[in-house]
Amino acid sequence: MKWMIASDIHGSAYYCKKVVESFKTEKADRLILLGDILYHGPRNALPRDYDPKTVAELLNGMKDHILAVRGNCDSEVDQMVLEFPMMADYAILDAGKKLVFITHGHLFDIEHLPPMREGDILLHGHTHVQRCVEASGVVYLNPGSTSIPKEDSQNGYMTFENGVFLWKNFDGQTFMEYKI
Repeated sequence: MKWMIASDIHGSAYYCKKVVESFKTEKADRLILLGDILYHGPRNALPRDYDPKTVAELLNGMKDHILAVRGNCDSEVDQMVLEFPMMADYAILDAGKKLVFITHGHLFDIEHLPPMREGDILLHGHTHVQRCVEASGVVYLNPGSTSIPKEDSQNGYMTFENGVFLWKNFDGQTFMEYKI
């Protein structure tokens, strides 16, 4: 099974279209959204083509493929327009011998770990910075932000297939890799 992982769309119709196009190009089975889907938040500038209604329509069109967790900018009113669940603070996925703890990053992060075993993977967005770090026996992965990257990160996403996480920009170029 192939996962595509994206975070922090923040209501950008432009970058949401890129996410949908990349999902099709990647031929992924699931789109994992790490929160902050519709709203840009008070600390961010408006992203390119800010249009939460269009973002909701685009994502609702692929609702059967989405697994989403709630970000700090997501609210119950957002859930009213999205046709897939996105209010859970985390999800746990099986990646063979490792568990992947999926969350946005505002509640759990590398400094505030959830209960995990050595070698498990903490996957979250929130910081808008792409990362691959091992700390306290846990591997921390962050795809960055699709629409508002920070600290010289690229607009992009991740894929996971056959035990390999790949960070890609929207041109499909791989620029980082982690093998389980």
